[in-house]
Amino acid sequence: MSDYGHGLLFGSFTTPASTDPAGTVDLAVLAEQVGLDLVTFQDHPYQPKLLDTWTLLSYVAARTSTVGLSANVTNLPLRPPAVLARSVASLDLLSGGRVRLGLGAGAFWDAIEAMGGRRLTPAQGVQALEEAIDVIHQLWDVQARGGVRVDGEFHRVHGAKRGPAPAHPVPIWLGAYKPRMLALTGRRADGWLPSLAYLQPGDLTAGNRVIDDAAEEAGRSHRDVRRLLNIAGRFAAAGRGPLDGPAEQWAEELAHLALTDGVSVFILGTDDPDDLRRFAAEVAPAVRDLVAAERGSVGDAGR
Repeated sequence: MSDYGHGLLFGSFTTPASTDPAGTVDLAVLAEQVGLDLVTFQDHPYQPKLLDTWTLLSYVAARTSTVGLSANVTNLPLRPPAVLARSVASLDLLSGGRVRLGLGAGAFWDAIEAMGGRRLTPAQGVQALEEAIDVIHQLWDVQARGGVRVDGEFHRVHGAKRGPAPAHPVPIWLGAYKPRMLALTGRRADGWLPSLAYLQPGDLTAGNRVIDDAAEEAGRSHRDVRRLLNIAGRFAAAGRGPLDGPAEQWAEELAHLALTDGVSVFILGTDDPDDLRRFAAEVAPAVRDLVAAERGSVGDAGR
């Protein structure tokens, strides 16, 4: 049982459809209006059916005032890390400290290569991602002396000026599934962001173990890494399966994930405004109450 004790957050994962840009932005604005904590969009720069994610995030930042903003997750092979670091810092400054950085090592390599990106093996992708994290952290570290220097195999930065610094410490969340990426998450990242649809039973427990071990080996606490989860489901009057039923069922299942697998950020993939309203008004408060009650009882029993 792994409850890492983080406060709970709830967000949206909206399709950034280029065929309906106004509708995409309206859903992001609605997410803030109904009280969700986070708005996220997938990042596939090779897909013309989708809006460019960083342009969209900037536009949404200007239309909102409190909600957090993140790519879910950024396609690193098509976004040079030094430029990405400045994009993130700039948007964080402009939005008043609302940006989070989701990063992925890359997938759909035919499409990436067609856009001018370099095809990488899984091992190379993990190495490139770790080098990119070095570049990003150094660009943001304006207190250090001298320019940025990373002499990696895939990313080389020789003397670039540092800055700007973000408005707040921007967390880096990794979309990870395989052991190398999970270990990198434990060593270097601030959060683990998988999608429930891509996980098998037991994968959260196993992934947490790899992350926790890697964090400990790197001299970090396992609590330094938030556990996030993209989810999807259907609201219905009667339960028919996992995340397929009434809001009360959703709340019980998500609370179980929080208390058993340490998930503290739940991001709902939907383009249905009614689902967002129900998720924010009925599910999120109930999950918070269930988790708080269990944490309280455990604390009382330990005294």
